[in-house]
Amino acid sequence: MNLLLDTHVAIWFVTEDKKLSASTKAFIENHEGKVWVSIASYWEIGIKHSLNKLLLKRDLNEIFNIISDSGLELLSITPLHILQNIQLPFHHRDPFDRMLVAQAQCDNLTLVSKDEWIRNYEVDLFWI
Repeated sequence: MNLLLDTHVAIWFVTEDKKLSASTKAFIENHEGKVWVSIASYWEIGIKHSLNKLLLKRDLNEIFNIISDSGLELLSITPLHILQNIQLPFHHRDPFDRMLVAQAQCDNLTLVSKDEWIRNYEVDLFWI
């Protein structure tokens, strides 16, 4: 099983935020498969930070560097992901979250999240 971290999980993981339980952090750290973070998450972090909807305790460049240096794999967006995204039902309108669902579906990844709306989609989910 390979994992795709939802944006909030990736942030909590690399900043050692207490919102991420010790058991979930250990699960991610000790996971034998690949653990991915989507380029869509970088985009989401940047946009939300610039709109003051995401307050970070560190500089944005530092957050991006920490994610890059953390050992998490970077998942690019492909045309297949976009096609899957536009075919998803509109249970949720957030474009970043919808992209993560599409990527998880296309690439057979388990999405690690705490967002309630994800349960409305057919996606493998590791609920935290």
